[in-house]
Amino acid sequence: MRNNRRDFIKKTSAFTAFTLAGIKASGSDLSDSEKSKKHLQKDGTAIEKQAYVKDAGIKMCFAYFSGIEAEKRKIEFGKQLDVLGAVGGINPAMAGLNNVNAWDYEGVVAVKNAWERVGLRLEVIEGPPALSEKTKLGLEGRDQEIENFITLMKNLSKAGINIICYNWMPVIGWARTTNDRPGRGGALVTAFDYQDIKDNSLTKYGVVSKEALWKNLEYFLKAVIPEAEKYGIKLAMHPDDPQVDSIRGISRIMTTVDAFNRMADIYPSPNNGITMCQGNFSLMGADIPTIVRDFGKRNLIHFVHFRNVRGGKMNFVETFHDEGQIDMYEAMKAYIGIGFKGPLRPDHVPTMAGDSNEHPGYSALGSLYAAGYIRGLIEAVAKNG
Repeated sequence: MRNNRRDFIKKTSAFTAFTLAGIKASGSDLSDSEKSKKHLQKDGTAIEKQAYVKDAGIKMCFAYFSGIEAEKRKIEFGKQLDVLGAVGGINPAMAGLNNVNAWDYEGVVAVKNAWERVGLRLEVIEGPPALSEKTKLGLEGRDQEIENFITLMKNLSKAGINIICYNWMPVIGWARTTNDRPGRGGALVTAFDYQDIKDNSLTKYGVVSKEALWKNLEYFLKAVIPEAEKYGIKLAMHPDDPQVDSIRGISRIMTTVDAFNRMADIYPSPNNGITMCQGNFSLMGADIPTIVRDFGKRNLIHFVHFRNVRGGKMNFVETFHDEGQIDMYEAMKAYIGIGFKGPLRPDHVPTMAGDSNEHPGYSALGSLYAAGYIRGLIEAVAKNG
């Protein structure tokens, strides 16, 4: 047995030496790094083969909106999956600071360091402090709020964080009429039906027109985008969710592809971009691969919410990534085709058996499934593109 094994090793070594010699003869002027990017055709000539980069260079993230203590399970999943990007807000209290403004450097760096201590990188601030009704509704105190927002950008830049995902939904933000609709196999999904809310009473702000919201958005962008350019911060506008015309008298304006083009044209800048929340854009009636390429040509996509839906903006459900109306493979081809290398996270996942539905759309097991699905798509597209 030992002699047979020794003969096998000798023969294998000889064959390997012969093979390597042949490769050297056909490409002897190649460096080691170049050789790793080439392979041989049948005739022995070398052709380029691009080495695969993990996740095609995309920064895979999970959303953590409930803080470190409440998200321990998903944090451990993220580390085991090598999904090391964190998306969340700035809450100094989670770092033990109770008398610090969220936009102050002390608060920003404390929160960043808190995530690093558990093995994650804070990649995106989603739902930023210092941006509320005062600015979106043009109320007294908005100039101070905008100054605080600019201070936030300055301090995020200093801390090495350069993307802010924000929205223009005053008073009423993300809205669903059902958070526990049974989906595939009994998983719980979120859903929206406009018929269930259309007769709701006005808020204390009364009727807010689209014109007023556009005017206030223009005021905000013209004040902050020059500062974002100075500090290297990318602002990524999120679509209204859902994209109905109004809820309880509060109009909604970021509801169409044309609206995003209008927003970008208010202050054209590489720092004035979008969060490509593809579920929302699909509910607008847009073809996702097409608009990814269109927005990509203009370098507008700073951040991606990779999710799937079924329905239209007036009545829809959120689904597992593999069962909605978006062609997810073609969508991923579009992102990789435009060279997107920014942060991407799964969004609004179903709550699976054995998991809590305390935070609908962000369950740990649903996120785990989504990350594997997304990573498989990335590798399939990148290696076959």
